[in-house]
Amino acid sequence: TTTSTSSNTANAPAVLILVKRDEDELFEVAVEVIEELMGMGVQVLVDSRLRGELEDCESIDTKSDMIRLFEPHPVPGFGYGDQLQDSEDDGSSSGSSTVIGNNNEDNKDKERQLDPAGLSDPDLIVTLGGDGLLMYAATVFSGPVPPILPVAGGSMGFLTPFAREEMLEAILISLGLIEVGDDEDEFLEGDDGSTSMDGLGSGLALSQRALNNMQIEAATRDAYNEKPPLAFGNNNQICISMRMRLDCRIFGIDGSLRSRYAVLNEVVIDRGSSPYLASLECFCDDVHLTTVQADGIIFSTPTGSTAYSMAAGGSVVHPAVPAILVTPICPHVLSFRSMIFPDHVVLRCYVPSDARSTACVHFDGKHRTELFRGESVEIRMSAHPVPTINRADHSSDWLGSLKRNFNFNTRVKQKPL
Repeated sequence: TTTSTSSNTANAPAVLILVKRDEDELFEVAVEVIEELMGMGVQVLVDSRLRGELEDCESIDTKSDMIRLFEPHPVPGFGYGDQLQDSEDDGSSSGSSTVIGNNNEDNKDKERQLDPAGLSDPDLIVTLGGDGLLMYAATVFSGPVPPILPVAGGSMGFLTPFAREEMLEAILISLGLIEVGDDEDEFLEGDDGSTSMDGLGSGLALSQRALNNMQIEAATRDAYNEKPPLAFGNNNQICISMRMRLDCRIFGIDGSLRSRYAVLNEVVIDRGSSPYLASLECFCDDVHLTTVQADGIIFSTPTGSTAYSMAAGGSVVHPAVPAILVTPICPHVLSFRSMIFPDHVVLRCYVPSDARSTACVHFDGKHRTELFRGESVEIRMSAHPVPTINRADHSSDWLGSLKRNFNFNTRVKQKPL
């Protein structure tokens, strides 16, 4: 075993590309982008599923040093069972590129490969899909998260402001290979002065047609200039939204930690399959908040305020507001309304010993866990937010998504008197 790679590979920026499953059109877009990035000296990280599909593409050499398998270890302290045990061997793989070779020179090229990449290797994450794929990326990186460039390829795309037609240009700008607001169609030169490319301006003009239907419609570059270019960034700077997450833990009746998850949208505690109302005791900083008698209760981030919480009657909160939303689900009282707490509080919800039945807890719609009498869920702000790259800034992107996806406050305008 030797530890040596070319300086080009070692110094190359690394981009993790995640693509929505079973979407042939998105896969074709990903193939084109990966091929371009590899040719430009950008190392591409892919998961095992995408790598298997890429092996059937003649245009991409999956054995190249510029494409690398992404196999992250579980983050210590998160998950359940053995994953909760701290281990220095888990969490994130080394960012170094180790070459495994054979001493036999004849077989050296065949058996030479890079170690799989880990959580510390990507400089940028690109999600080509819907909001669910972005949430999946946030789940994989339960600890620190690299910046995420969300490209629309799903059904709604509330959190994905970039169209797939501009995916390559957006990646290059995010990596600093093209300056924001640069009027010249060229790459920034590398240290060796060898990297250059014509025809890729940072003007990222996007057609109204693609803006209205980013996820499916195939648009040509000729269609980009149907309207003035939409600027990437603000004042020649890329804006990033630091999306707050929740650090959620389940404790057993004996106080032992059962499981722990990082949540981007919401934690839902409900009655599950029980015919009875959920009975829960809620505390804020160890001060009794309320007794919940309802179908359930939602603890949401500002990002999740436009999801289940909004459907249950909760407020819509700007993603830059540091807060935790508490929204009841069909409470059997008239006075229980949605509440907003500052991000520094610790919320705790447990099933009392005299409850008629158990409850169920869900974390971003996954990891369904039954809560028995005496067990509790603790919810606090996570120390590791999710940085997502904005098209303009977080206010413009957020308000644009509200209007585009929900027709926010839209009605026929009254005629003047």
